[in-house]
Amino acid sequence: MQLSWFDNDATQLSEGFPEKMVLLDCETTGGNATRNRIIEIGLLVIEEGKLIKRWQSFIDPQTALPPFIQKITGINPGMLIGAPIFSDIAEELLQYLDGRTLVAHNARFDYGFIKNEFARMDVKFSTKPLCSVKFSRALFPQFNRHGLSHIIKRFDLTIENRHRAMDDAEMIYQFFLKSSALFSSEEIAATCKQQLKRSSLPMNLPSSEIDKLPPSAGVYYFYDLKGVLLYVGKSVHIRNRVMSHFTQDHKNAKDLQMSAKIAHVDFHKTPSDFGAQILESNQIKALNPLHNRRLRRVKKMHQFHSYEDSLGYKRLTVEAVDIDSEIDETNVGLFRSPRQAIKKLESLADQFSLCHKLLGLEAAPTSNNKPCFRAQLNKCLGACHGDEAPELYNQRINRALEGYQLQVWPYIGPILIEERNSEDPEQSALHLIDNWRYMAQLNSPDELFDLGLQTTNTPSSTEVLDQSARTDDSLATINFDLDIYFILVRFLFDDKRMKMNNIRIWPLMEIAPDHFEDLI
Repeated sequence: MQLSWFDNDATQLSEGFPEKMVLLDCETTGGNATRNRIIEIGLLVIEEGKLIKRWQSFIDPQTALPPFIQKITGINPGMLIGAPIFSDIAEELLQYLDGRTLVAHNARFDYGFIKNEFARMDVKFSTKPLCSVKFSRALFPQFNRHGLSHIIKRFDLTIENRHRAMDDAEMIYQFFLKSSALFSSEEIAATCKQQLKRSSLPMNLPSSEIDKLPPSAGVYYFYDLKGVLLYVGKSVHIRNRVMSHFTQDHKNAKDLQMSAKIAHVDFHKTPSDFGAQILESNQIKALNPLHNRRLRRVKKMHQFHSYEDSLGYKRLTVEAVDIDSEIDETNVGLFRSPRQAIKKLESLADQFSLCHKLLGLEAAPTSNNKPCFRAQLNKCLGACHGDEAPELYNQRINRALEGYQLQVWPYIGPILIEERNSEDPEQSALHLIDNWRYMAQLNSPDELFDLGLQTTNTPSSTEVLDQSARTDDSLATINFDLDIYFILVRFLFDDKRMKMNNIRIWPLMEIAPDHFEDLI
């Protein structure tokens, strides 16, 4: 579909556009702004609606030029021979960019590459780019597609070399000229103002999606245009946290790829950070978002298993733990993967001069008394070949493992955790916890009755209660969740954190059978 409902083209850009602009396009070796490099920059300098300068330069990427990039752009390695590297043209480029609004089609792509190229030179470059994709989407909502190729077809524009920097920058200029003939300066000014206000937003994400986000604790959800869940996150300030994704994503290729897909943001408020952390962990496991790796459900965890060998030296092995079974509290540590456990062992070995052979980290026979490789570097004190007494080595390894034992559940039975919003006391939540397992969120304390439970008379502190009265029967057969365990440990043993989140703990007990009969 082409636009044919106007007679005259504008001869200069509307006054509604920023007074000083640079219309810019980059060709690159790939789509990863942190790994790939720029091979060509083309730009047009605009002042007071008039085109005053064109500037183009090839750039030596100092890396191979992929064949598919050569095919798309028509740029071959021979064309880059003798071209300057980015640092050679950086000063001149900055002169064009300084004090001017940077405009690009899918500005986050070009801006990310420019920003990373300057960062490699330890030059901090920051601006509010204007994205012509979002500009097109705002002024021409009747069209579904807003890529440069679709805009060229929409206005019947002529381009000699598509996917060349100067030609693509020229197309942005021609598009702006056509828009200047179709819309008033007031309409264009309002559109530019709105886009610059949210300049860092992904091109598919309307600013209204950000405006609705609350400045409070909770969980947020990213969706693409088709409604596919991309990511689940949490924060004590949802709006600021969501915006932080878009201001820093140029530093990480995976984040940039995800941001480009985001079209809708949803959220769920919680009374405090505690509820946000719990909900995030549970939602990731239940919904399995595409871009969440951390907190995903695992079938097995891993622990350190310790034992003494025939010579009395304490040895450690990494063993898998089935989450469907009870966790062995005699073992030490709890990790989501064997790699995570091994990295921790390596770190402890460096910190406490432990022997890699005795830790199972060195692929060498354990029966001989030859020094391990680290002993030759004076990083092992000789336990592997008998130069260090077992008692001394074991004392050191015990110190290394302090703090990695699983915490004993500090209550006689299940507990009810109540959290309240400090600014809105009416917003609260109730969480039923038993033996480090998250059982359920309750709407009211009355629901405890259906579970055969009741609260004690007063809220509890975080003091460890008498374990002798603890029964072996758990409330339900819910599997142990490592992430929930760590969240609970962080809060239950930190009075300051509990106070900051307005958390109270109500120990629970089973309703006595005779009392239960009275209640019904």
